[in-house]
Order: sequence, then C-alpha cells, then structure tokens
Amino acid sequence: MEWSANGYRVLIADDDVNVHQSLNAYFRKEGFQPALSAYDGEEAVRLTRSASPNMVLMDIMMPRMDGLMACREIRKESGVPIIMLTAKGEEIDKLLGLELGADDYITKPFSPREVVARIKAVLRRIHESRETPKENQLTIGNLSINLGSFIVKLGDDIIPCTPKEIEILWALASSPGMVFSREHLLQSIWGYEYLGDTRAVDSHIKRIRAKLCREGNAFDIKTVWGVGYRFEISGG
Repeated sequence: MEWSANGYRVLIADDDVNVHQSLNAYFRKEGFQPALSAYDGEEAVRLTRSASPNMVLMDIMMPRMDGLMACREIRKESGVPIIMLTAKGEEIDKLLGLELGADDYITKPFSPREVVARIKAVLRRIHESRETPKENQLTIGNLSINLGSFIVKLGDDIIPCTPKEIEILWALASSPGMVFSREHLLQSIWGYEYLGDTRAVDSHIKRIRAKLCREGNAFDIKTVWGVGYRFEISGG
C-alpha cells in the first residue's frame, strides 16, 4: 500500500504566525492532521512531551527558550525527527543544531512546498523501514539494532537514538569493513542531494560514537580520512 500522510501530525515551533498559517494550508492539502503550534521553545518541549507529534519543525530564534535549547531538551527523552529552521547565513547554528540531535535543517526564507516535501520524505522512510518485510534485526557482540522497531541496545540497555542515527548505524553495521563516503550516506539516508554539506553525516556519527563506542566493545566506527566511515568488528 502506498504511503499516505493521513494520521501524521507535525509540531510547528516558530514565533511567526505566518509560518504556522502557510504551512498548515499545505499540511491540510497533503492529508496531515492539523498541526500542533508552539510559539516559544518551552511550549515546544511541553507539547512534544504531551502530544507525541510524528515530527517537529523547530525555528532557532524563539522567545523564552531558543530552538537549540529546545532541541537539546527534547533529545533527552525523545527520538522524534526534528528539522531545524535557520536564517540564511547562520552556519554555526546549523552545525550546533545537528550536533544537538536535529535530523535536518532548512534555511529561511523557504518554500512551504519544500518543507512539506522534506517532512514527507522523512516520515515515509521511517514508515517503510518499519513496514517492509525484511531481515531487520542485527546483532554484533553486545550491539543489537532493530530497524523494525527502531530500537538500539547495548547489552541489556536501550540506547535512545534518533531515526537518522539508527539508519546510519544500520547502513554501516550491515556491511562491516566497507567504507561509506559521506556523500553516499547523505543520498541513501537523507534521500536527496544536500548541497554538498556533509556536516550532517559527521555530526550524526559523532553522536552515535558518543552513545555506543566504548572500550571493550566488539565493534568500532572508524574514520577513513578524506573518504568517509567504516564499521569494524574486532578480529574481523
């Protein structure tokens, strides 16, 4: 059955009323549930916790708590996909957002059509990963990855990971010893050209390593300088 946006709900966190109105019009046209609206970072964190949206669209510049801090707070307890909205030229904010756990970013001014297309691409990939019949369980030493339930375990501990982190980890761990270029990971995980910006991959790898790569593990994620990354199994 073809994927549909019906039943999915997005949280829009932005202090600009026009952003909410323009995006909601497109969401309704595409079949999404009416969007949840937050006009400051604190409200965004509260609504993410209480309403469990399928996606969060987060502006960086907001009152009471900015989008970067809100992203950090959400990531303490949720792996919900987060797309950051950044003003043109805010390169440091883009990088910080990715390192704090954002899955993607879109630069303002943006086209509502582009935003909806990005959101649909992320939600469709998550849906297909869960619904497509295939071998979706991978175990390497004390590491267990379940692509169907989007659960990663290290020993008996569930390690909170975002969908993008899990997809990257799965891609690497499924082919130990193979070198994956940053460009290949961008195209296969994000599903589109990323304007040559490979920092998204580097930031996600950094977060995966911080969560999973520990002394005594049977695996590691190695950097192949000038190329990309390789998943290595001890003794392999």
